[in-house]
This record gives sequence, C-alpha cells and structure tokens, in this order.
Amino acid sequence: MAGGRCSPLPMVLLAAWVAAETAEEVRPEQASLPAERSMVLPMTASNWTLVLEGEWMLKFYAPWCPSCQQTDAEWETFAKIGELLHISVGKVDVIQEPGLSGRFFVTTLPAFFHAKDGIFRRYRGPGIYEDLQNYIVQKKWQSVEPLTGWKSPASLTMSGMAGLFTISGKIWHLHNYFTVTLGIPAWCSYVFFIIATLILGLLMGLVLVVISECFCVPGPRHLSEHPEQNQKSKEAHRADQLLDAEEEKDDSNEEENKDSLVDDEEEKEDFGDEDEAEEDEEEDNLATGVDEESGDTRDQGPPREAQEEEEPEETEEDAPEQPLSPDMEVTEDTLRQRKSQHAEKGP
Repeated sequence: MAGGRCSPLPMVLLAAWVAAETAEEVRPEQASLPAERSMVLPMTASNWTLVLEGEWMLKFYAPWCPSCQQTDAEWETFAKIGELLHISVGKVDVIQEPGLSGRFFVTTLPAFFHAKDGIFRRYRGPGIYEDLQNYIVQKKWQSVEPLTGWKSPASLTMSGMAGLFTISGKIWHLHNYFTVTLGIPAWCSYVFFIIATLILGLLMGLVLVVISECFCVPGPRHLSEHPEQNQKSKEAHRADQLLDAEEEKDDSNEEENKDSLVDDEEEKEDFGDEDEAEEDEEEDNLATGVDEESGDTRDQGPPREAQEEEEPEETEEDAPEQPLSPDMEVTEDTLRQRKSQHAEKGP
C-alpha cells in the first residue's frame, strides 16, 4: 500500500467474479424451459403388439431418409390431435428395429400403415396432416384391401421374416463395427462372415446328426457288425424266393398241360364215338343204296347180259371207268376221309 497504489491481482479477481455473476443472471429463459413432449410413440420389437388393439397409424422411417425428414413435422402435428380422433400414432426406426420392418415387409421409405383391431392396411397417400386426418375421419381405410393370410404382420410367416431381418440387421451392425469402429478392410469382414457361415453350417449339421441318433431307433447290433454277411444272406434269401417261384410256375404249367392232355383225349374219344356212329350210318346207307341198285339191275334182265356177252373185253376194261351215281361218290369220299382220319389218330 506504500506509495498510494493497490495491488492489481485482487482487482482482476473481483472483476472475474462480477462477470460470472452477471452471465448467470442474463441466461435466456428458453434454456430453463423443458422440451416439448412428443406425442408419437416409438415402436420396438417388445411393444409392437400394442397395435393389435384399438386404432393406430404407424410410420416407418430411417434417420438418413430425406423424404422421412420432410414428413416429421406433419406426423407430429397429426399425433397431437390423435386423442380427438381416438387414434394412437407411432413410428418405427428401421435401422434400430429391422425385425419390425421385416414383419411389415417394408421396402420403401417412408411407409405408413393403418391398424384397426389387429387388421392392417397400407396407407399410400401423402404424409400431410390434412390427408391423414381425412383418411381417419372419413374412414377411407375401409376401401383399402387389408393384409390378410400370410401377409398379415401377426402371421407365422411374417414372424419368420422378422427373424431373418433381425439377423441381417445384426450382421450389418457388426460389419459397420468392423469397418468403421475398428478400421478393418471390408474384404476382411466378408472373409470373416464366410468362415462364420461355414462353421455355423457344420455345427447345425452336427446337431441334426445328434438329434437323429437320439430319436431314431437303432438297428440290431449283429446286423451292423456284419454288413457283408447280412448282404449275402439277403441275396441268398432272394435267390431262394426266385427258385420257389419258378418251381411253383413249373408245377402249375405241368398241371395245366396234364389237364389239357386229359381234355384232348376226352375230346378225341368223343369225336371217335361220333365218327364211328356216322360211319355206321353211312355204311347202312351205302348198303341200302347197293341193294337198291342191284334190284334195278335184276329188273333190267337179259338185254344187259347179252350186251355183256357181245363185248366182254370192252366191259372189263371200261368197268372201273363207269360213272357212279352222285350218292355213291359222296359216300365213298366220306368213307375215305373217315378212314384217313382214323389212321392219323390211331398212332
């Protein structure tokens, strides 16, 4: 304090304290106000079943999608009047929830869905507040075909699709971790996934083999120890069966042949009896015909005998060539045919 001067250090400290106090008092009132609460409910794999009850509107988006960002404000405005329309409004981030995007089979962004008591419909209009409000108030969703059957997000098929999308999302996140966070080259990440796929396939095959061994009934032990002997015994058994079948065929053929021979002999005997009867009848007819002709010759008398005495040589030569009557010729032909048939059947 000598010389009437103050030390500069206390003055600097005092000025810094005054400035700090003034800055705290001049803070904007907006910083102290709480942020406005959003009326849009984020949907995840754990709470998505809420949409199966009541009426809902869902929006599928991605943070990097420009079209999705343009509809964010309209969607928030639509959610604020949700209570007046008796409707709940939700949103799904397809990056964080790939399983839900697979369950609803979302292929374009943004995608909007309407749900009413578990019945889902795809909204294909613009994501503008007025259009969304008219879609609910005027019940335009009733004219839209619902997603039924295997296309329904609650079906077993789409549940499997959700599992596949979930696995693909985890693989994608892991790939980004390798390439972005750790700085590993992309080809090294691909090689890792290829090797992991092969190992996983081998493990699953091993599990299936173990399950089959546990649940399948094992065969007899002696059959498994001697496969060659079992094969030979099977072949011998098959050969025996074939021989038995051939013998049965031969026996049946022999019996059929015997039966056919017996039938032929009986038929021959029947034909022989019929032939003998016919021959006897023909002989009787022939005898009667000869008697009639001899009676006719007797009636003719001496003129024919005188003619025979005058030309004895000519009659002897021409006697075999004299024409017979038609009845005689027919009878002689039939007798010859019968004799020839008997001669053939005799041996």
